[in-house]
Amino acid sequence: MTLAIFDLDDTLIDGDCASLWSAEMAKIGWVDAESFIARDHELMNLYAQGQLAMEDYMAFSLAPLVGRTPEEVAFVVEPFVEDVIEPVLHSDATRCLATHRKAGDRVLIISASAHFLVSAIAQRLGIEDVLAIDLEIQHGCYSGQTQGILTYREGKVARLHQWLADNNEPLDGAYFYSDSRNDLPLLKQVDNPRVVNPDPQLRAHAEQVGWPILNWR
Repeated sequence: MTLAIFDLDDTLIDGDCASLWSAEMAKIGWVDAESFIARDHELMNLYAQGQLAMEDYMAFSLAPLVGRTPEEVAFVVEPFVEDVIEPVLHSDATRCLATHRKAGDRVLIISASAHFLVSAIAQRLGIEDVLAIDLEIQHGCYSGQTQGILTYREGKVARLHQWLADNNEPLDGAYFYSDSRNDLPLLKQVDNPRVVNPDPQLRAHAEQVGWPILNWR
């Protein structure tokens, strides 16, 4: 049995769940649609260029949740996953997950999106192990702040090693599937890096070092 690690956004799904969630919040009236979506696009462009400070994106994206309970948010997230996320799941990704499960591998999603989104999507995929950005709760409501090390760039490596120690899980022979240059620190940690629909910088690196490049649809 080996560990099969998957990025979520633009890897398992064709899109970014955080941006899709921003559009959902605009749809249900939790944010001002025009200004919020415009700011989301600005920040996601920085992410694509490898220049995003994740703290800035989280402060922006969590502001509409301040004062809302996890139960209130989950009530909206559940149909969002069914109606918006499930249609953009890559069929090739679901087949890859099935292959790893058949081999008896342990599957882990590690994502730079908020835990409440990633865990809801993972649940639909039948995946129990999730590392994502944890959110602070005060007096039973989201505070708008994050907790702990953010699962972004080198933070993914730190959180993964912490998880490996907690679960007595080896990294030997592990796979990691990702689309993003931001995941190069973690891709370099595993024995079996797999580049999925990569951005230009990650594609160039993968071609240079001979990593497999997968085109998932």
